[in-house]
Amino acid sequence: MKLSELLQDVEVREMHADPELELQDISYDSRKTRPGDLFVAIAGYETDGHRFIPMAVEKGAACVLCQRPPEGETPYVLVEDSRLALALCSCNYFHHPSREMTTIGVTGTNGKTTTTMLLKHVLESVPGNKCGLIGTNQNMIGDRVLETERTTPESYELQKLLREMADAGCTHMVMEVSSHSLELHRVAGIRYTVGAFTNLTQDHLDFHGTMENYAAAKAKLFSQCEKGVVNLDDPWGNYMVERARCPVLTFSEQILSADLVAKDIRLSAQGVRFCALTTGCLERVRLGIPGRFSVYNALTVIACCLQLGMETKDVSRALETAHGVKGRVEVVPTDGDYTILIDYAHTPDALENVLISMKEVTQGRLVVLFGCGGDRDRTKRPIMGRIAAEHADFVIVTSDNPRTEDPEAIVAEVAAGLKGKRTPHKIIVDRVKAIEWAIDNHRAGDVIILAGKGHETYQIVGKEKHHMDEREIVADILRRRARA
Repeated sequence: MKLSELLQDVEVREMHADPELELQDISYDSRKTRPGDLFVAIAGYETDGHRFIPMAVEKGAACVLCQRPPEGETPYVLVEDSRLALALCSCNYFHHPSREMTTIGVTGTNGKTTTTMLLKHVLESVPGNKCGLIGTNQNMIGDRVLETERTTPESYELQKLLREMADAGCTHMVMEVSSHSLELHRVAGIRYTVGAFTNLTQDHLDFHGTMENYAAAKAKLFSQCEKGVVNLDDPWGNYMVERARCPVLTFSEQILSADLVAKDIRLSAQGVRFCALTTGCLERVRLGIPGRFSVYNALTVIACCLQLGMETKDVSRALETAHGVKGRVEVVPTDGDYTILIDYAHTPDALENVLISMKEVTQGRLVVLFGCGGDRDRTKRPIMGRIAAEHADFVIVTSDNPRTEDPEAIVAEVAAGLKGKRTPHKIIVDRVKAIEWAIDNHRAGDVIILAGKGHETYQIVGKEKHHMDEREIVADILRRRARA
C-alpha cells in the first residue's frame, strides 16, 4: 500500500518521504519489523519507541512515522501523536473492516464482559447473524475462540482481528471498550453503530489519576458512535448523556422518565425476573444469572438491541436461553449443602454489588474470599476491606496477583479496612490454602464467593504468571476430602 494511502485522515506535521512509496506492512515493535514496513515509533509510558528506530531501520523499515525527527537519512513522517496515527494507519491498511459490520461498543467499570457475551447470544438468535466478540475473557469469531491478553487489543491487532471477522462473514461485532483503549487511541477510527455505558466506579486511578479523568475517558466513546445507551441510575449517567454527540436511549430501575425501565424485579438463586417497560410496551424478562446486577446487564442488552431496531419480545425470548459467563457469578460444583461462586469482582463497587446481590438469596452465611492486585491502585484496598466487612458474614483476606509487591504488605492494607468492624475474618496469604480453609470450615447453606480472579487461570508473582485455576483448586480439594 502506498504511504499516501496509509496516511489518509492522519494529520501530518512534516513529510520527509515519497508519498508514492510502497509499504508492505505496519509495525510498532522493532523486534517484529520486517523489510518494507512502516515503523511507528510510539512514545509509551514505560519505553519510548523512538529509541528503537535504528533497530527498525536495520531490520528493513522503509519509512518511519514519529513525533520527533530521527537521526540519519531514513525517510520519515512527523505527526503530533504517533499512537493516534498508528490507529488511523491500521484502519487504512486493513480497509476499515468495522464499516462492513454492525458494531456495538460497551464501556463501564463493571458488567462489560457479561453484557457483551449476552449481546452476542441475542444477536446470533436472529437467523443469518454471525457475531464477533472482543473482550476480557476471550475474543471470538462466531463459535471460534481466540485467547486474549488485554480487554482491548492495540490498534493494529484490533484492526487485524476486525478484518478477520469481516472476512469470516461476521454481520455484527460486539466489544468491551476499556478506558485505556479510549485514552490511548486504540479504538480510534472505529465508528460504532451503538455505544453503551454500564457504570463508573473507582478503578484504574493509577492510570487516570482522578475519577473525573476516568469518566472523561469513558465519555469519549459517545463521540464516535451513531447511537448511545446509558444507565441513568449510575451517578455518572447524566455526565455521559450530556457529553454524548449522538441520540441516547436511557435505562433505569428507579427513574420512570428513562426510556427503558425495569419493574417488578424478582431475585432468586436461579436468576432474575422483571418487566421491561418502554413506551407502549411491557415485556417479561427472565435471565438465569443470579444477582441484582444481572438486571442492569439485561437492561443494557435490551437497550442496545432496541437501538438496533429489534423488538423487546425477541430480545427477551433470547435472554431466557442465555447461560452464565465464565468467572462472572460462576457456580462451582461442591460436595454438599453449600455453594461456591467464582466472580471477577476486583473493584470496590463490583465487590459490593456481588455481595449485596448474593446476600439476598443466601440461606446460611455469606463468606467472601478476596485480595487486591499488586502494582495497581492502592487506595481501593482498605475500601474493599471495609465493604467486605459491611456486607459479608465472614471475610477471608488473601493474595491476588501480587506482581512485584510484597503479598503480606498488600493483605495488610486490605485488612486495615476491617479494623473496627465486628465481622469475623481470617488472613491467609496463600490463596490455595485460603480456599481450602474456606471449604473445610463451611456450614450448611453457606455461599462462598471467591472474588477477584474470575476467568483468570493464573497468579502473577513478580513478573511471571503461574498457573492457578480456582475451579481446579476446588475440585482437587474436594477429591482429597472424598478420599480422606
